[in-house]
Amino acid sequence: MEKLKIVANPVAGQGAGARAIPRIEQLLRQRGLDFQLVRTERRWHAAELAREAAATGWDVVVAAGGDGTANEVVNGLMIARQEGHRDCALGVLGVGRGNDFGYGVGVPHDLEPACQVLAEGHRREIDVGRVVGGLYPQGRYFCNCVGVGFDAIGTIEVAKMPRLGGFLSFFVAVLKTILLYYRAPLVTVEYDGQVLTQPSLMVSIMNGRRLGGGFMMAPQAEPDDGLFDLCIVREVSRARMFGLIPHFLRGTQATQEPVTTGQAARISIAAVKGSLPAQTDGEILCVDGQRLEIELLPRQIEVLCVTSTRGSPAVA
Repeated sequence: MEKLKIVANPVAGQGAGARAIPRIEQLLRQRGLDFQLVRTERRWHAAELAREAAATGWDVVVAAGGDGTANEVVNGLMIARQEGHRDCALGVLGVGRGNDFGYGVGVPHDLEPACQVLAEGHRREIDVGRVVGGLYPQGRYFCNCVGVGFDAIGTIEVAKMPRLGGFLSFFVAVLKTILLYYRAPLVTVEYDGQVLTQPSLMVSIMNGRRLGGGFMMAPQAEPDDGLFDLCIVREVSRARMFGLIPHFLRGTQATQEPVTTGQAARISIAAVKGSLPAQTDGEILCVDGQRLEIELLPRQIEVLCVTSTRGSPAVA
């Protein structure tokens, strides 16, 4: 029987992580799984626990939290791989606000079916991204996205809204960002032999499909196809920004003139005028960065997911 290390973030989802722990333990025991649950105590603790678990022979490390928890666990597993520990898989129990990574790889949001995924043990090998720049000149791995500009400012705003949960907090943050905070820097984006220089409201590099619990940034993305999906929005008026919101909710933004989409395995983003606020998987990379280098590492980690996920993550 496989051994599962559950890395639970009690502060995920403004305390939803702590409230979910008894239910997680109950569901895993009901399924006869061999597990040990540990709670994170500080930032980056999940990465340390995941690295240690991989190095000491655990079969699966399960991120029980939000996208930030999954990001830290992925970083811990990738560090362990560099040290020669390559056999540890990733599980996900989404008890955070967005849970966008789990959606993209095919893990149900509700705890009972998500725990059943762990019991069934079906695996899918996925790509991992690496971003260099800002607060991480040594690089940081990511599983769902890197966002430059608008969604990074939105991430900061979400953190200011402890009483709102899930998609609502992200939606309110989008409205606040439109009304109060963001002006597009002049940036150069180099990808797949192309160079685009323009005032860019947002540059999203997606390994997954969704941000903010409901914004379909890359509706056709696959986390194992060896390519990022890009969504670049040039500077537009506030009225036009409001008009784009329904398209991002439906995933139809590629039909709109201000939006450029594409695919690439390597992307460079540089500020020509202004600076780059950026986030990865909901964690701030920088607020005034000047250059980011992003690369895709194909098929690095096995993730436990539903049996058939390609083309339609039916697990909102």
